[in-house]
Amino acid sequence: MRNDITRRDALALGLSAATFAATGAAAQTSNIKAAEVAAPKREIEKGASLRMLRPVRFVQADEDVFRANAAKFSKETGVEVKVDFVGWEDINQQTAVTSNSGAGPDIIIGFSDAPHIYVDKLIELSDVADYLGKKYGGWQNLAMAYGKKAKSDTWIGIPFGATAGPLIYRKSVLKSVGFDKVPEDPAGFLDLCKKLQQAGKPAGFALGNAVGDGNGFADWMMWSHNAALLDEEGNVTINSKETIAALKYVKELYPTFIAGTPSWNDVSNNRAYSSQEIALTANGVSLYFSLKNDPATASIAEDSEHQLLPKFYAQASPMSGLTLNAMVFKHSQYPNAAKAFLQFMLEKEQYEPWLNANSGYWSQALAAYADAAVWKGDPKVAIFKDTMNSRYYAGYKGPISTATGAVRADYVTVQMFASVATGAATPEAAAAEAEQRCKRYFRRQGR
Repeated sequence: MRNDITRRDALALGLSAATFAATGAAAQTSNIKAAEVAAPKREIEKGASLRMLRPVRFVQADEDVFRANAAKFSKETGVEVKVDFVGWEDINQQTAVTSNSGAGPDIIIGFSDAPHIYVDKLIELSDVADYLGKKYGGWQNLAMAYGKKAKSDTWIGIPFGATAGPLIYRKSVLKSVGFDKVPEDPAGFLDLCKKLQQAGKPAGFALGNAVGDGNGFADWMMWSHNAALLDEEGNVTINSKETIAALKYVKELYPTFIAGTPSWNDVSNNRAYSSQEIALTANGVSLYFSLKNDPATASIAEDSEHQLLPKFYAQASPMSGLTLNAMVFKHSQYPNAAKAFLQFMLEKEQYEPWLNANSGYWSQALAAYADAAVWKGDPKVAIFKDTMNSRYYAGYKGPISTATGAVRADYVTVQMFASVATGAATPEAAAAEAEQRCKRYFRRQGR
């Protein structure tokens, strides 16, 4: 395969000059090593066309290069591909409608454990995953956790990449209150947040039903206190002394936040940080990227630094990654075309330009792409490189399943923390309520 998007093609697709440059040059400058592996033999159905849903981009180049790659597939195969980008809060609902109706998009790129919710409605993708894994150095930890059906080697999803949510903070503001970086211990972190509030530049973390930021904050608080939704056997363990300790900590921490975080969605903290209302939050690289590329806010980007989420009581930073995970539904009339499309999009001629154009927002699912050019540029982006090597995942520590996916989609842990933070429930009552909600989902699953 060769990268043959012309400048005219690029401009017709709405690509910026910078994005076009990344797309056109990547194949020539690539350091990606690919093994000689025979591709699966499959015949694309006659007259095939595909429709895909995926989450809306936070970095414009994500959409630009993704659409360019889809257009390239159509040009090479004759298969028309329509890609619709939908809001992060809408993707779960639209996936549920597609699954329940047995009609709609052929392919949906959902988040993380979404394929495990709809496993009975999906086709197996092991041939695609095995080929790509052998060719590009193997799949990383989160890719295997989310891509494979629990306790099996059957692939039900094809992960495209993940975005992490490390801390981002204003260096000058932290220094003004006596800190060179964010403390790793709970007491130190609380002290920092109190001092930021007193200085009029508080912290802010989502406690609303936000797919990335809300779940990310709840996960961090649980895992950093060594709490978990499940044990290794899949038993519900959320109502534990560790969870209650995490809830009590958030009860202390919440008054230091800027007002309104229980209603925040996935863009709220971006806006608050960009407008200099807060000096500390957690976010993907999109926030830094947007600040850096706007002359009006470039000084804020210069004054910003990323740091892994503090580990508190955990052995390592308990930071996972919100993963783009593609699934193909059984109702598709063109399963071979769908498989061919996913395989094409993760080949280096397409994937590396997309990865580079994202400026670090999505990190690679396949090990070979750790050598992509994007990780050799801005040092403030390098922290995102190993996102998919994390051992933490939605449903940790147990097997991922329909029930763990449903718990996450229903924001059980987010609402548990929000209820305690706002005084609507005690830590003990909130943990007990979360346990009951979780167990209802697991009973439906047959556990």
